[in-house]
Order: sequence, then structure tokens, then C-alpha cells
Amino acid sequence: MLVKLKGLIFEILEKYVAVRFIISGGTSAFVDLLLLYILNAVFGLHYLPSAILAFIGAFGVSFTLHKFWTFRSHGERAHKQAIMYLGTSLFGLFLNTVLMYLFVDFIFENLISSHKLNVMISQVIVGAIVAFVSFFLSHKFVFKYKKEKININYNES
Repeated sequence: MLVKLKGLIFEILEKYVAVRFIISGGTSAFVDLLLLYILNAVFGLHYLPSAILAFIGAFGVSFTLHKFWTFRSHGERAHKQAIMYLGTSLFGLFLNTVLMYLFVDFIFENLISSHKLNVMISQVIVGAIVAFVSFFLSHKFVFKYKKEKININYNES
């Protein structure tokens, strides 16, 4: 039973690039939120510079996971991909910053009494929007993902 479950999980991870993107993106989103919280709530840095620095901090995690695991782009024009990914990430940073400003200062301004909670909830929503845009750009332009055929042996322990 455990071997079949392990095989099913492996097959899903091998077959579906979107699942790998969600896991990789979730990991970098966790890094982003952790840095945002530390910079804003712990050190008292304004939320916009905190969001920018957190986004930059998560970039390395995101690029590495997406290049080598999500889109499996081993050894293919790494420097060119890094530049293209940086461009899409900077666009994502711009989109993230504008949306954070709109959500924190306009949409949630009077809905949530805690400013720190307002910032965190806004970042979760904005992060999901930016992730959707980033997946499309990475999938179609940066890593140009091509689906690979897989061969899975369920009898391995």
C-alpha cells in the first residue's frame, strides 16, 4: 500500500508541471512571507520596502527550484534563463508592489483592524495573483517547458 502511494505521488510529481510549480512556488512564497514578517513586524521596516526585500530574497530559491525541478531545464542556457527570469521576476515585483499598495491602503484599509494582519493577508492574495502570471511567463517563455514521457516502476521499494 505504501509503495503504491509513493508511486502515485511520484507519478503526479513527474507528470504534472503545475503541481511541481505549486510546490516550488509555495516554498519560495514561504521564504517571501517569512522575510516580509521578519522585516515588517519584527524590525518595523515599512511594508513596501519589506515586501520588495522579501521578494528579492525569495528570487534565488524560486529560480533554482523552477529551473532544475519544476521545468527540468538542466544545463540549458542558464545565464540567459536567469536574465529572462530576472526580467519576469522584476515584472512580478512591480505587480506585487502595486497590488500590495492597492490592497493594504485601499481595499483592506478599513476592513481589517490590525495593520500587520492586513499586510500578511494582502501578500497571500497578491502572491497568488503574481504566481499565476509568473507560471504563464516561465512556462511559455523563460524555460519553454516540454512535456517528457516518463517510465515509472511501481515495484521499487
